[in-house]
Amino acid sequence: MLVLMPLLTLPSLAPAIAAEAPRRATAVPWAEELGNHRVIVRVNEPAETVWAHIVWRRRDDPQARNIIVCSADGEAVANRCAVAMSPHACDLVFEPVAGPGEYEVYFMPYAPGHSSVEHVTNYMPFAETADPAWLARAGVADESWRSLPQASVVAFEGRRPYDVFSPMELPSNADEVAELLGRHPNAAYMLFPEDRDCPIVMDDRLPYRWVETGPADAISLTAQPGEFRAFQIGLSAARHDVDGLEIDFAPLRAARGEAIPASALRCLNLGGTDWMGRELRHDIRVGKGRVQALWLGVQVPKGASGTYNGSLWVRPDGLPSSEVRVRLEVSGEVLDDAGDSDPRRFSRLRWLDSTLALDDEVVAPFTPVGIAGTRVSCLGRDIDFGPMGLPRRITSHFADTVQSLVERGRDLLAAPVRFTVLTADGPLAWHTSGTEVTRAAPAAAKVASHAHAGALRLEVTAKPEADGFTDFQLALTAERDTPVTDIRLDIPLRPGVARYMMGMGVKGGLRTAPLDWKWSQDRHQDSLWVGDVNAGLQLKLKSDNYSRPLVNIYYSKKPLNMPPSWFNEGKGGCTVTDEEGCALIRAYSGERVLRAGETLRFDFSLLITPLKLLDNDHFGWRYYHAYVPPQQAKDAGASIINIHHANPINPYINYPFRTVDGLKAYVDEAHAVGMKVKIYYTVRELSNFVTELYALRSLGTEVFADGPGQGDPWLCEHLIDGYVPAWRQPLPNGEVDAAIVTSGMSRWHNYYVEGLQWLADNVGIDGLYIDDVAYDREVMKRVRKVLDRTRPGCLIDLHSWNHFNDWARFANCANLYMENLPYIDSLWFGEGFDYNASPDFWLVEMSGIPYGLYSEMLQDGGNRWRGMVYGMTNRKPWSGGDPAPIWRLWDELGIQDARMHGYWSASCPVRTGRPDVLATAYVRPNRTLIALASWAPDDTECQLDIDWHALGLDPAKCRLRAPAIEEFQPAADLAPGDAIPVEAGKGWLLLVEPRG
Repeated sequence: MLVLMPLLTLPSLAPAIAAEAPRRATAVPWAEELGNHRVIVRVNEPAETVWAHIVWRRRDDPQARNIIVCSADGEAVANRCAVAMSPHACDLVFEPVAGPGEYEVYFMPYAPGHSSVEHVTNYMPFAETADPAWLARAGVADESWRSLPQASVVAFEGRRPYDVFSPMELPSNADEVAELLGRHPNAAYMLFPEDRDCPIVMDDRLPYRWVETGPADAISLTAQPGEFRAFQIGLSAARHDVDGLEIDFAPLRAARGEAIPASALRCLNLGGTDWMGRELRHDIRVGKGRVQALWLGVQVPKGASGTYNGSLWVRPDGLPSSEVRVRLEVSGEVLDDAGDSDPRRFSRLRWLDSTLALDDEVVAPFTPVGIAGTRVSCLGRDIDFGPMGLPRRITSHFADTVQSLVERGRDLLAAPVRFTVLTADGPLAWHTSGTEVTRAAPAAAKVASHAHAGALRLEVTAKPEADGFTDFQLALTAERDTPVTDIRLDIPLRPGVARYMMGMGVKGGLRTAPLDWKWSQDRHQDSLWVGDVNAGLQLKLKSDNYSRPLVNIYYSKKPLNMPPSWFNEGKGGCTVTDEEGCALIRAYSGERVLRAGETLRFDFSLLITPLKLLDNDHFGWRYYHAYVPPQQAKDAGASIINIHHANPINPYINYPFRTVDGLKAYVDEAHAVGMKVKIYYTVRELSNFVTELYALRSLGTEVFADGPGQGDPWLCEHLIDGYVPAWRQPLPNGEVDAAIVTSGMSRWHNYYVEGLQWLADNVGIDGLYIDDVAYDREVMKRVRKVLDRTRPGCLIDLHSWNHFNDWARFANCANLYMENLPYIDSLWFGEGFDYNASPDFWLVEMSGIPYGLYSEMLQDGGNRWRGMVYGMTNRKPWSGGDPAPIWRLWDELGIQDARMHGYWSASCPVRTGRPDVLATAYVRPNRTLIALASWAPDDTECQLDIDWHALGLDPAKCRLRAPAIEEFQPAADLAPGDAIPVEAGKGWLLLVEPRG
């Protein structure tokens, strides 16, 4: 029974007790609606009314929360009243209805909710239940309640172990802080060294623990040889703002003269190395009365032993410096992994500055870039750079099947790419010294050009890479004020190439209408793709202020930065129009005055598609996307198991390090029966069970996105604010995995890459299942390299929910993640997609084929007949029918050795004569599988037109057979010229094979 109480607040509280009650978890969790926190009080003698002084040290507003009182056996107490209440303490008067004994006081009850996203915790508000006559007898109006018998506080309890407030979450009150300051009258700031096992949580108040201990100028640590030994210093800006600080380190010296150099010590909060290997600096600013946790670490040499002593100096700008002496005892076995096998050591914090796999080495299947004059070549594609450093010719050598390369390529451009500055007198004429092309590394080249026109100078640099991506930086500088009517980038495509289009508000499909797009921060749009299956181009517009936004439903929390150059206060945009002889992509910025000395960056990137050859190994990648015994998945016909989060061996989203023993045992079991195991592990959000959570929070908004808080009760009660709640998942053990959103690109990606290598090395995972890529192509390359180098044969598949809606701000998934696709093996884009959409939408947005990848279906199982036109099935055990019968047909055919000729290909040897019934042929010597699917609104029929020469078969000696496939089609024998009935929304799988 839930009982509410009146809240009466008086000016003063009873004195704090000398010794605070212990904090512990209950042995058996109580009902969730009672909240996560209670205090146990003991009534020692019979009485009608008692009072208890509860020093609860809360960070929330007690006036906004209810209090529930009940006896140990669950009997509700209606008559109770908080006669004095503050965040520090409460004087609670109540009627002990069950006589002497223990009573439970629940002080944060809420109405349970079950939302996975955008969860809101509804704490129970005040409601009157006490009898007025009882209130009068209790003396709540005249403070005579103070003479009542007093109940003692036994303990504070959390409903689950991780609900219990740590000592670092128990704030001191104003009087206690004043007393501490009085003991240190000259302190502008105070330092509180803390070991790693007591993470500093609060940044807006002092924990009572520090009031008790006072500031200190020394810390003693123990470590093992080879360990990265983490520790903290809490800085309290007691009397002055701290506006910047530095920390100097001295060597730690042993008595015998050996030393751990100062370079082995670091402070993570001051900066480090970002995900691109660049130096990162943080300015530490702490407002008066606030706290900053400084996380530090020392890399202990493997040969170290004994006692080392040294110092560090905290030097706030404009304030006196403070010395902290460090004593380090080193003993025990050498830790070859620096302590990483035990997250509780916090040694993995050094991963934040990792440069693992940051290089320009080639990633398979790509080959080193080739340079011949001004032409740069990569796998299947060439770019010839003109005198201004812009492409004058782009060629694709992919066959229209995207399964092979051809010597004679297909030109994408109808004319060279142009960067034009228009004035009232017309376009300015550029004068250039030409283009220099050099090889920067095996996987990248460097292009540079310089040009001038009147008072304008243009510096063009480009980095064409082995995967077909080229990043262009165009720096335009004015030597004097120069009015312009427009600055534009023109990309003229051959009409036959510009067959399909996607992006900038256009759903993927046939390019049927002109595009007229304008910049808006309310839309996750800055790029588009235009092309054909075997030749296409993605254009992305940006500037030097580009910062990768958040994706999916979190986009609005960190949207695109509008590029000052292209955006131009809303005057800029992009058009795609058909002009004489070309389909013209034009990015424009509109009228402006270029000011003397001003430099604007008109940056953009081009990605030439397809990215790679279709990998027919896809037909052997048969997924069981659920946590089941490996043998069960194998018996179902699968070859790969994807382990999502929220299960016993990977419970915590994007943090698989707390349950590695169970995960490794499962992986070993799967390997023993010939199965691969991939895991859900990405960075878009991060579990509240992350060991380093508060260390990461101490970095401000570097790792976690700033926000108003809310979400799951644990987040509301422990993180309070400054975060964005994300996925919330109740777990079978009673815990709730309550994630928060990461901030986009940060040093957490360095940790992620190191963590991936650790998992591949120590657990033996066979790759990744990624749910939205929350990192850029540079991190994606590192991920691919780590997996290839650590555990060859690993696979990466990418899933995404359809972003073309208001929640995700109308982004096209294939376009949004295209720069990552070179390093991904397959796609699973089906969630939220419309499988009744047109074939060209299937091709462009779901199939992956124009980009060199195969895909699979998801939403309601997709459409099995249409899916086979694109080489797609669904995954077990998801809805939409069992794909195993189709898998068996694949094996019967030997489909991995077949060449797929899609309906979109001029080389397809099978035609239906109908635009709404399409056929794809999987051709092998002496045998062909035809996938037939209908988009017609009604049942219909078609007749196959077969190019027998292309199949290498004699029609007089062949038969057309429909094998029986469970839940797909009945067996049927057909003559090659027969009219074939096709049900609406369905189709056939037909074998063309010799008779006999």
